[in-house]
Amino acid sequence: MRRSGRTAGGIACTIAQGINNLLTSDAWVLAMGYPAMDDPRSWFETPWEKGRTRKSRPPSPFPSPRDSGPAGVLRRPPRNRERAGGVLTRMASTPAPVVPDWPYCGDGVTSGDRAGCIGRSVDPHPSCLVHLSGPDRDAHLASLNAGDGIDHRGTSFTGQLLDQLLNALSDPTTSHPRLGDARFESATFTGNANFESADFTGDARFHLAIFTGNAWFESAAFTREAQFDSVTFTGTAGFESVAFNGAARFHSATFAGAAWFLLATFADVAVFISATIADAGFRAATFAGTADFGSAAFTRDARFASATFTGTAQFRSATFAGAANFGAATFDGAARFRLAAFAGAADFESATFAGTADFGSATFTGIADFESASFTEDVDFGEVVFERAGELGPLVCGNTVFLSGARFGGPVTLSIAARHLECYRTRWESTATLRLRHAEVDFAHAVFEYPLSIAAEQAHFRHSRGTRGSVVAEDPLAGTTDSGVRIVSLRGVDAAHLVLADIDLTQCQFTGTVHLDQIRLEGNCTFAIVPARRQWRRLRPQRFTQRRTLAEEHHWRSRQPTAIPGWQRAAAGTAHAEHVGPAQLAPVYRSLRKAFEDSKNEPDAADFYYGEMEMRRHDHDRPRAERALLAAYWALSGYGLRATRAMVWLLLAMTGTLLVMMLWGLPADNWKPETVGSLSGRQVRLATGKPDPVNPTNALHERLSTKRFEGSLRVVVNSVIFRSSGQDLTTAGTYTEMASRLTEPVLLGLAVLAIRGRIKR
Repeated sequence: MRRSGRTAGGIACTIAQGINNLLTSDAWVLAMGYPAMDDPRSWFETPWEKGRTRKSRPPSPFPSPRDSGPAGVLRRPPRNRERAGGVLTRMASTPAPVVPDWPYCGDGVTSGDRAGCIGRSVDPHPSCLVHLSGPDRDAHLASLNAGDGIDHRGTSFTGQLLDQLLNALSDPTTSHPRLGDARFESATFTGNANFESADFTGDARFHLAIFTGNAWFESAAFTREAQFDSVTFTGTAGFESVAFNGAARFHSATFAGAAWFLLATFADVAVFISATIADAGFRAATFAGTADFGSAAFTRDARFASATFTGTAQFRSATFAGAANFGAATFDGAARFRLAAFAGAADFESATFAGTADFGSATFTGIADFESASFTEDVDFGEVVFERAGELGPLVCGNTVFLSGARFGGPVTLSIAARHLECYRTRWESTATLRLRHAEVDFAHAVFEYPLSIAAEQAHFRHSRGTRGSVVAEDPLAGTTDSGVRIVSLRGVDAAHLVLADIDLTQCQFTGTVHLDQIRLEGNCTFAIVPARRQWRRLRPQRFTQRRTLAEEHHWRSRQPTAIPGWQRAAAGTAHAEHVGPAQLAPVYRSLRKAFEDSKNEPDAADFYYGEMEMRRHDHDRPRAERALLAAYWALSGYGLRATRAMVWLLLAMTGTLLVMMLWGLPADNWKPETVGSLSGRQVRLATGKPDPVNPTNALHERLSTKRFEGSLRVVVNSVIFRSSGQDLTTAGTYTEMASRLTEPVLLGLAVLAIRGRIKR
C-alpha cells in the first residue's frame, strides 16, 4: 500500500523522520566535519576511508545504509550546496535519513523519505514481506511451520497479509496460530489485526507498533514476555481471556479506543506505566505479580470490578477522568493509590485489601464509595482531598485508618470500624458526622468550621444497598469484643462545634483545646476516675473520694514523688504531657464545668469544679494565703462538695462543744433568786438579785451527769441553728457558745450545699 509515493509503513516513518529533521541538517553535519549528505556516495566513500580501514574511521552520527540494508537502494536528491575553495557559500537543510538498526527493505525511497520502507527484509531476499514478489512471498509462507520465530519489524501489515502469515503458522492440532519469538517492533497494522487464540511460545515484541484498526487478541496465550511498550491502539484493543504467563509490558502504550482485558490473567508483572487508556475494562482480571499502573491516564471509565491483585497494585499518580470501578476487587498485596486523581465516581464497594492500602495525597472530585470495604492492615487517606464524598463507608479496618491532613469539602458521614483512627490536622469544611466502632481516635489539631459529631455505634453497621437488613462483616476485627470508641487527644481543636456521644474519654488529653466550654457531651461519656482502693502513705491511710478526672491529672500525679499506685502514667511518645501541670489543668477543668452547667447537668459539673479547686490548691505559682484557704476549704467540706466530710466535722464540733459545756461551761448550781426589801411608810420595795455563775469545783467525772448533759445539749443544738439557748453559762461556756454559733452553722450549710449539688436538676 502506498500513499503520496510512500510505502504503507509511512506512519511510523513519517513520525521518525520529523524528529530527525528537527535534530539534524546538512549544516550541522558540515560543522562536524562530515561530508555532505546530498552526495549519493558520500556515505559510502568518505575522505577518512582513503588509506584507512573501516574500523579506524571516525564514527558516523547515523548508521550506514551499507551496514543495515541492501546496498544501492538509497537514492539521494541532487546537490544543493556549492563550494568555492573549500568555503561554504550556500547552506540549506535537508531531511536526515531514517534508518532502522535491522536489515530493511528500503522500497519507495523519495526525497522526503530518506530510508523508504523500513520493513525487515525477509531472508534471503532484500525486500520485506509486503514488497516480496508473489511467488517469493508464497514460497516464504509455505516454508513456515507452527512455532517458528518470525521477525517483521517495521513491516506494514494489512488485515489480509496478517491473516496469511498467521495461517501459515497455524497448529494443525488446534487450528490456531502458534508463534515462537515474534518481533513486530515498529510494525503498522492497517485495518483489523486478528491474533485471536494465537499462542506465542516465545517473546512477543510489539514495541512502537501501530494498530490503526481494531486489535483482537482474545484467548491468546503469551508463554514468555509480551512487550507492547509505546504501542498505539487506534481502535478497540481486545485482550479478553488472554493468558500472560510472562511479563506483560504496556509502558507508555496508547489505547485510543476501548481496552478490554476482561478475565485476562497476568502471571508475572503487568506494566502499564504512563499508559493512556480511553476506556479500560479489566473486570475479573487476575494479576498474580505486580500490577504497575503508575502515572497511567484513564481518559474515560476504568473498570476493575472483581479483579484480583495478588501482588502489589501500583496506581501511583494515576489519573481517572471517568468513573473508576474497583467494586468487589481483591488486593492480596499492597495497594498504592498515592497521588492518584479521581475526577469521576470512585467505587471501592466490597473491595478487600489484605495488605496495606495507600491513598495518600489522592484527590476524589466525585463520590468516593467505600461501602463494605474491608482492610486487614492500615489504610492511609493522609492528605487526601474529598471534594464531595457524601458518605465514606461503612468500612472495616483491622488496624489504623489514617485521615491525617485530609480535607473534606462538603457534608460527609464517615462510618468506620477500626482499631485506630488518626485525624491529626484533618479539615472539615462543612458539617460532618463520624459513626465509629472499636476505634481509638486521635483528633489532635483537627479543624472544622461547622458542627461535627462523633458518636459510638453499639450495633453493627448495615448495608445501604443489597440484602435488606444485612450487616457489614467485621472479620478484620475478629477477637475485639469492646465496640466502644475512645478519644485519646483533642489538643489544638476548636471545640465550639463539637458534639461527642457515648465516647470514652478516660485517656483523652484536653490541654490546648479551644472553646472547650462550648463542647457538648451527650449520652454516656466516661472520664477517668481516681484510684478506688485505700492506699497507705507514710503509715497513714489515704483514700480518694470517687470523682471524674482528666487523663492529664493522672499523668501529673503519677510523676509526683509521693504518688500512690493507681494513677496512670502517660503513654510513650507523649512528651508534651511532661509539661502539663496544675496551672494548665485548672482552666481545662473550669471549661468542662461550664460546659456541663450550660447543659443543665449540675451533678456532673461538680466533679470538674472539684478538679479545678484541686489544681488551684496544688499550683505553687498561686499565693500561699490562697492555697492555705483552699486547703482549709478542702479539709472541711471537699470544696463544698463532700457532704459526709462536712457532717463529720459538724458532729465533731457539736461533740466538742457538748463536752466543754458539761465540764466547764455550765455553772455549779442553778442560781436562786434573792429578794431584799425595805419598808418606808406605806411603800414596800423588793429587789431581786441574780448571783454570778459559779464554776464547778467538783471532780470532772462528777460533772458528766445527765442533768448537765441535757443542759449542754440545748446549748449545742441552738448554736447549730444560730440561736441562743438562754442558759446561764460560765465565762468559758459563754465563749464556747460564741464559737459554736459561728462554726457549726457554717458546717451545716456546707453539708446542705454538698447534698444539693448532687441532687440539683
